[in-house]
Amino acid sequence: MLEAITTYHLIIIFSVTIIISYFFNLYAKKSGIPAVLLLIGLGIGINYVLRFSGFPKPDLLPILEVLGVVGLILIVLEAALDLQLLKEKVGLIIKSFLVALIGLAGTAYLAALALNYLMEVEVLNALLYTIPLSILSSAIILPSIDDLDEDKRDFMIYESTFSDIVGIIGFYSVLTMVGSGSNESVYGEVFGNLALTVVFSIIISYILIYVFQNIKGHVKLFLLIAILLLLYAVGKMFHLSSLIIILIFGMILNNYKVFFRGGLMRLLNKEKVEEVLNDMRVVTAETAFVVRTFFFIIFGWSVYLGSLLSFKVIGIGLVILFIIYLVRAITLFIFNGKNIVTQLFLAPRGLITILLFFAIPEELSIGPEFQGVLLFVILVSCLVMTWSLISYKNKLAQIGEYEDEELLGEKEIEEKESEAKE
Repeated sequence: MLEAITTYHLIIIFSVTIIISYFFNLYAKKSGIPAVLLLIGLGIGINYVLRFSGFPKPDLLPILEVLGVVGLILIVLEAALDLQLLKEKVGLIIKSFLVALIGLAGTAYLAALALNYLMEVEVLNALLYTIPLSILSSAIILPSIDDLDEDKRDFMIYESTFSDIVGIIGFYSVLTMVGSGSNESVYGEVFGNLALTVVFSIIISYILIYVFQNIKGHVKLFLLIAILLLLYAVGKMFHLSSLIIILIFGMILNNYKVFFRGGLMRLLNKEKVEEVLNDMRVVTAETAFVVRTFFFIIFGWSVYLGSLLSFKVIGIGLVILFIIYLVRAITLFIFNGKNIVTQLFLAPRGLITILLFFAIPEELSIGPEFQGVLLFVILVSCLVMTWSLISYKNKLAQIGEYEDEELLGEKEIEEKESEAKE
């Protein structure tokens, strides 16, 4: 049956998948249901249809990991190209960073203690599983918050981006500690690599922006993306925090007026830099959309729903979810006050959680049932976010209707007053 699939069949499958994903996005904006949840459901549906039809199931995990890495890079770059370093947003940036840092650290540690008690896993080893589950999914949040107030939307963009960065750095730091006998040497290595990565990122960002503004022709944006992918991969080989390279490049490009000052500004042609910036936003967003589409469909294809039919899986999953929302509620209340209901439930887990989960070495596995816990937390957190967004949309609709009724009432009163005067 596999031999019957031709190149044209693959083109049809690719095209139909992109079209379906596009309509999922349109439906998501109207309904509040995250498009990612629909894509995962589509992948699960395809899996079971092919299973019942007797079609052999290929191993797509290697493709899933590659798509995950590329998608991660593009999502961070897309977010960085939207981050504006303005004086009036300094307070918001600091606050969102602290919420992301404290929320992630508190959730990961408390969940690790829970795993230590429930599954008798060492806390350090348990952190390898709880850190990914503590990271907000910017891949799900960013496309879903268009209807939020500007302040809340900006806060969620910054928080989810910082959560991605801090979570990934924290995960690989713990992974290094697990394989090392001396924590002091690990701390030195982690902070040394972090400092080296930041310095290298700033230098290479200045060079790339200067060089690419002077490249003539239209075939240069994917060349730039290819260079960033290369830098990420090479950085990983040298144990650098490579995602920071992508983040800093995007931030410097989007805020070039802040970073290129005085004599440095003379090196830039503003029109060409703006052209590169606008084109990069379009290309990055479009490419991230395609990668994200196939990643979540293949993930849905790869999961086994039978893993959810376990009281142990559901119990551990509920404990982790309780910790997630408890820590988030406390952190948001401290920094944002009482008006936190909407942001509280916008805490989905997704692409980075899955990607880091697959990065855990087999010798550090704490049991096959934890894959069911992963799936349970991802699905439930996405469903909770769906409920929150739909409730928010309904609330906005009710406010709109109430305002319309008030306007109609005022017009009727004005008409009656004018009639009385006549």
